[in-house]
Amino acid sequence: MNLNELKTLCGLCGTSGREHEVRAYILDELQKLNLPADAVSVDGLGNILVHKTGAKPAKKCVMFSAHMDEVALMVTYLNSDGSLCFDAVGGVNAGAVIGRQVQVGENRIPGVIGCKPVHLLSADARKKPADMQSLFCDIGTRSKEETAKLVQPGDIIYFLENAQEFGDGSLMSKAIDDRFGCAVLLDLIRSDLPYDTDFAFVVQEEVGLRGAGVAAAHLMPEIAVVFEATTAADLPGSEGADRVCALGGGAVISFIDGRTVYDKALYDLAVQLCESQGIAWQTKTKIAGGNDAGAIQNAGTGVRVLAVSVPCRYLHAPASVIRISDAEQCEKLAAALIPALQEQNV
Repeated sequence: MNLNELKTLCGLCGTSGREHEVRAYILDELQKLNLPADAVSVDGLGNILVHKTGAKPAKKCVMFSAHMDEVALMVTYLNSDGSLCFDAVGGVNAGAVIGRQVQVGENRIPGVIGCKPVHLLSADARKKPADMQSLFCDIGTRSKEETAKLVQPGDIIYFLENAQEFGDGSLMSKAIDDRFGCAVLLDLIRSDLPYDTDFAFVVQEEVGLRGAGVAAAHLMPEIAVVFEATTAADLPGSEGADRVCALGGGAVISFIDGRTVYDKALYDLAVQLCESQGIAWQTKTKIAGGNDAGAIQNAGTGVRVLAVSVPCRYLHAPASVIRISDAEQCEKLAAALIPALQEQNV
């Protein structure tokens, strides 16, 4: 795993429908590889589709997929005092953003997420979780007119760039979901592949899996493997199945989640590869979450799907946490899947 590139990808700003900064970086990296002119395309929705020639022609069309977008906040209204009202783009817990430093709009104006002081809340309000409508973004201005010179409704509020290694082999950052998957795909494309393989860097996963279905409809794969970050709830007070998966346990291979029942033969193949090649792995112990596989499997006459995810604490928060060793295990499994999916009868 190229950690420097993962940090760079996480530092880019690109929420659903505004993935241009991430797309430009990926296209830049692909251009350095001198791929054939027709090997890379961008569709009408903004997905990047890549066909990488391997040592042998593919026996079946296999698509590896990751999404470029991250969760964020969007400005909805300018208040008379200059502060900003906003709502979430994707699934963001309002309580997780209070007091956080943010960057607003194309010019990345510094801001902070504020809320009404607790001593001004009613007794009932103190018992309720925060919601987006009770929060505001302060960019240091004093009037609506002053703010309007800098920010407009529809502008995006991003969490602050903060990628850094810490502790014993951990990485924290915004946007690990799913810049991790993008980093895996880039590493694979740069490598010498045993078989021709298709790759899709897709848009708008966080608001309804919109790009992945379009990409799959174009490529019409028989099999698709989605690389993702998934919720690890290995936290104090969380026991048994409620932990879902754990940091340090290796790659997460899902058999079911909140959107998809995964192909059993592909699940078994991934497990067998891990066991035979010494790749640490785990599965999800709770039906939770979902990813682009849910849209891909419905494309055309149907696509068989598999998901490989890095376990991630505090998903969709201003700072998520993964173990570097888990990321490395995911990448090892990714490399093992390319020949196995072509050569084994699954």
